Amino acid sequence: MSETVLHPGAPASGTPRGDRLTPLLFAGTIFTSAALVFVVQPMVTKLVLPMLGGSPSVWNTAMVFFQTALLVGYAYAHALQRLKSLRAQLGVHLALLALAALFLPLQINGLLGDPDPAAPIGWLLATLVLSVGAPFAVLSATAPLLQAWFARVRAGHADGQNPYVLYAASNLGSFLALLAYPIVVEPLLTLSGQRAAWSGGYALFVALVIALAAVTWRRDPGLALEAAPVARTPAIPWAEKGKMILLAAAPSSLMLGVTQHLSTDVASAPFLWVVPLALYLLTFVIAFQARPWIPLWATFLLQGAFASACIVLLPFRNGDWLAMFALHLITFFLTALMCHQVLAARRPPPDRLTEFFLLLSIGGVAGGVFNALIAPVVFNMVWEYPLVLVLIGLARPWGLDRPVHRAEIALFLAGILLALVPPIGLEVMRFEPEFRALFTLESILRTSQMFFLAVAICAFLLRNRAIFFTIVLAVLAMSAHHIARGYAWDLSDRSFFGVMRVASPIDDRLGGRVHVLMHGTTLHGAQPVDPRFACMPTLYYAPSTPLGQVMQGLQLRNEGRGVNVGVVGQGAGAMAGYKRAEDSLTFFEIDPMVDRLSRDPQWFTFISDCADGPVRTVLGDARLTMADEAAGTYDYLVIDAFSSDAVPSHLLTVEAVSAYLKLLKPDGVLLLHLSNRNLDITQPAQAAAAALGVPYLHQIYAEAATAPDMAEASTEAMLLSPTEAGLARFRADRRWGTLPETEVKPWTDDYVNLFGSLWRHFQGRS
Repeated sequence: MSETVLHPGAPASGTPRGDRLTPLLFAGTIFTSAALVFVVQPMVTKLVLPMLGGSPSVWNTAMVFFQTALLVGYAYAHALQRLKSLRAQLGVHLALLALAALFLPLQINGLLGDPDPAAPIGWLLATLVLSVGAPFAVLSATAPLLQAWFARVRAGHADGQNPYVLYAASNLGSFLALLAYPIVVEPLLTLSGQRAAWSGGYALFVALVIALAAVTWRRDPGLALEAAPVARTPAIPWAEKGKMILLAAAPSSLMLGVTQHLSTDVASAPFLWVVPLALYLLTFVIAFQARPWIPLWATFLLQGAFASACIVLLPFRNGDWLAMFALHLITFFLTALMCHQVLAARRPPPDRLTEFFLLLSIGGVAGGVFNALIAPVVFNMVWEYPLVLVLIGLARPWGLDRPVHRAEIALFLAGILLALVPPIGLEVMRFEPEFRALFTLESILRTSQMFFLAVAICAFLLRNRAIFFTIVLAVLAMSAHHIARGYAWDLSDRSFFGVMRVASPIDDRLGGRVHVLMHGTTLHGAQPVDPRFACMPTLYYAPSTPLGQVMQGLQLRNEGRGVNVGVVGQGAGAMAGYKRAEDSLTFFEIDPMVDRLSRDPQWFTFISDCADGPVRTVLGDARLTMADEAAGTYDYLVIDAFSSDAVPSHLLTVEAVSAYLKLLKPDGVLLLHLSNRNLDITQPAQAAAAALGVPYLHQIYAEAATAPDMAEASTEAMLLSPTEAGLARFRADRRWGTLPETEVKPWTDDYVNLFGSLWRHFQGRS
């Protein structure tokens, strides 16, 4: 059966079977490319994550690379339109796809060596360029390129007038691929298997592009050679371009902000990366539908309500994690959808399609650069997330077509005044003794949240007045953060690896002021200022905890010959409080800022004053730096590396535990600190011990109710040794025991299931 095609201006008087299949082939090709583009992002980032300590900032920085590579791809697609022949365009694209295939199977390029912990961002970006830059950029060009080809090939058909529908298909493919990664791909395939499967998908995509070229050429060689371009429309004004870039930048920034906020206390893991990214793509699908599932007026309504509630609760970390997780994601989804729907309403005619996507990509890169590269330098806290969430209020309706009513002015003033009451009250309580006797900090927090809820209601009622809405939310955000900060911080600093803060709360039972070190939302060290208590290890390192029990036990066992100790994770340096002259102590720390703070006697003196003799610090990821240590030399290794409460999972794999054990003397011991608010990491650790065939002991220590607040902390730990002799002393201690056998699969460098750990934790809690 012969196939026909409608040329520009020809009547749409019939739809041959070939014409019906052509749009499907375009959709299938663009769907496949989108799936490959977005599956590769968590896969490659997971490959590079262990080299940078599992920091949540790795994903944000990687997203800057992916967004920039996407921009390069879109710029290439835009430039390729200068070739008038579709055959020439297809030939160039196929040639580049063939060249990019030389980088398969994907792997992390080791040309640059190990990262410098003092300057990890440049290393990470350059390594990603060398490893996946070419295939990612060429693949990312497919969406705008195929839509431009579709508009030309289908000119004269109804579907050819709206190639943006294919953009929705592209984002749908990306969305489904991202959801499949943590649910199907990661649990079922090792990283090696994922890389092989991705190479197979790439081959399928190239085959589809070849089929698309063959169909186009066979149907009408003349059209393929010299397709008539779509009629040109006036250029997009520069002011309009600026608005488009800002509308695209805001959701991109917000996506990285919400991802960092959610992963700070869990883990830097694909299942937390892909959910915000998948929702981000879903908003594109909805926004560019011919009939959106959620109309814009409904988006404005819902976003106003959820954004107001999120601003109230964002600084407070004491709520139910799952409920807060849902609130942040719903707010992000509605806010991104609002921006993208406003963008969709501004989209230009099809002849400006590649330029439009180029502007969107510029905005995406700008948002990523702001979060990953600018904010960590400009801000000493993670302010970019609430800042952007507030400023996006300016994308709402301004209401300039109607006069401002007195009721709106009253709501605006009431919102401002109500938002200012709690911080003013808190400062009065701090400086007036009679008020401190009447109110506790907990009562202030509860009362403040009631005031803030009233402010959120005022903001919601002003949702159609963008200026009023944004100002009220800004004052609310500042007040809520002031109340929720807890301690009056003496110092706040930020690095690639997180936010470190130091405060000096009062604990009368420890002699008054206590310097505390907070990483993210987790207390990582405390030291009393009073000389009577200053050298007493505290919190997880207190003498009563598993970490302290083992240290003291080994010092008794090795009396006269000292103990060689290695600790992964320096914190405030509390372990140095145990160090005698005959002992050796080495910290393995990835963040230079932590080493600097813990050695600054203005804040902590465990290392400078309490330790008898020098204390060594080795900077860099522990898996990399410990590989240079001599085997069989340590008596005691402690793995206590956390970023806030998140777990660098590569430090708990079978390969990692095996490497630690090789560093131990025959009767040496390895302690894994397993305390965690959100993940079950005990069973993977137990499974690793079983896989290696080494003995272990387990202890959960509950802090004493009568102890001073900063003296000790509840601790869960697992103790392993290459031999039974290493555990003999502790096996006789009733505080140590074993666990029932587990069916959980051990983590390896090729397989980690953090989603399963999160699920088990919440099942156990319920």
